[in-house]
Amino acid sequence: MDQHGPIGMFDSGLGGLSVLRELVRLIPDAKVVYVADSAHVPYGTKPPDFIRQRSLAITRFLVDAHHARVVVVACNTATTHAVAALRDAFPDVPIVGMEPALKPAAAATRSGVVGVLATPATLDGERFATLAERYTDGIELLTQPSPGLVECVEAGDVDGRETERLLRVYAEPLLARGADTIVLGCTHYPFLRDVLQRIVGPQVALMDTGEAVARQTARVLGREQGPERFERLEHLERQVTYYSSGNVTEARRVIAALMQQPVERVLPLPV
Repeated sequence: MDQHGPIGMFDSGLGGLSVLRELVRLIPDAKVVYVADSAHVPYGTKPPDFIRQRSLAITRFLVDAHHARVVVVACNTATTHAVAALRDAFPDVPIVGMEPALKPAAAATRSGVVGVLATPATLDGERFATLAERYTDGIELLTQPSPGLVECVEAGDVDGRETERLLRVYAEPLLARGADTIVLGCTHYPFLRDVLQRIVGPQVALMDTGEAVARQTARVLGREQGPERFERLEHLERQVTYYSSGNVTEARRVIAALMQQPVERVLPLPV
């Protein structure tokens, strides 16, 4: 592991920016190489073997071309299907994965009913089943596959009519069955938090693991500094190098909108 290398981070698209946002709030001087595999988004509808192959190729790019000292798999679906293969293939590079916030949700619920919004691949994975068995004993766990939401975020539409319609379709059955806590089980979904909170009301807690993953990454780097977290994002154009396997012009537009920061350029992903 190159102690002076950047943090490598990747997602099927731009959802992992929700994790990047938390990371740079926690470590303001972090240098990050962010890869959006937008030509293949969403991973949630892809076969597990395809997800593993893309994850291995992107991690190889981050490690070989950029000497990443840690790689953050900022995607629940990629974590589900590829994190074990990545740790086997890159034993000298710490690999930080995602997992839905089932443990804190189970601790927080008052009604005993927890809903999960996630991609079908995440919900069908063995990793999710193991987490559910471990942390939700005595809790009614409602899973809701949520196709279409990733595409809304990828288009930069976080509060449009179709986005709100989909969120209502997916949230209302959870509310009808008494869920008072909803887990955002995809890194794209935190960008929809404001609209979803308006739909479900202030009495329903929304949970994601972006900040927890940022803190785990800081621990891996020996940079844990306590509970402080910087609310403002500054100078990201000097901290983050962006790559996309999709349309780089469109990626630049959406990244700027989601991060509310100017983006000087997005480079084409060569793998």
